[in-house]
Amino acid sequence: MNRSLLVTVIALVLTMGFMGCERGGDESGRVESKAALSNSDLENHIKAKINGDEQLKAADLSIIADAKKKEATLSGAVESEALRSKAVELAKSAHSGLTVNDLIDVKPREIARKDFTEDLAKEEWEKAKQVGDQVSKRVEDAWIHAKIVAKLVGTADTPARDINVDVVRNVVTLRGKVSTAEEKSEAERVAQETEGVERVENQLKVSA
Repeated sequence: MNRSLLVTVIALVLTMGFMGCERGGDESGRVESKAALSNSDLENHIKAKINGDEQLKAADLSIIADAKKKEATLSGAVESEALRSKAVELAKSAHSGLTVNDLIDVKPREIARKDFTEDLAKEEWEKAKQVGDQVSKRVEDAWIHAKIVAKLVGTADTPARDINVDVVRNVVTLRGKVSTAEEKSEAERVAQETEGVERVENQLKVSA
């Protein structure tokens, strides 16, 4: 094989090799070499974003990704609505144009009475004040309030944000509006079954 023919063959082989690496081009016609993103790659990118937050890392959320559809589904449980929203936003930031299906449950962490300190009670009194709830300055009443609100938030059949929870000497009064009689009954059941509650006064009004 003469020198010029050899050079031609080598050039042809290199050209075919480059063509095999091509994945697409931009509007100017330039071709880029880009490896396709796998499902596991996308899941790892999302997990890395979420695990940057210590609370979300501890929640150990489940992530299922479909790179081809640019879609991911998050499931598991976190302690607050704020954390759920943060998880979704962090997941979206992992890849441009990603659609995130949110199946995360909000389940606030329950604290045993022996672990409910005066400082935690002060935080709970402040939260109650901000939403118009009336809670006596007894640590136990603050603890009961925290438990009931957490349960209402974590129960799909109760509109927690529309229900005021007053706690005075272990007696709970529910105020506000709900959409159905079933919601009213469910809220009362949740409160009545909370540890430490002696009686529930259900003043909720059904308003469609």
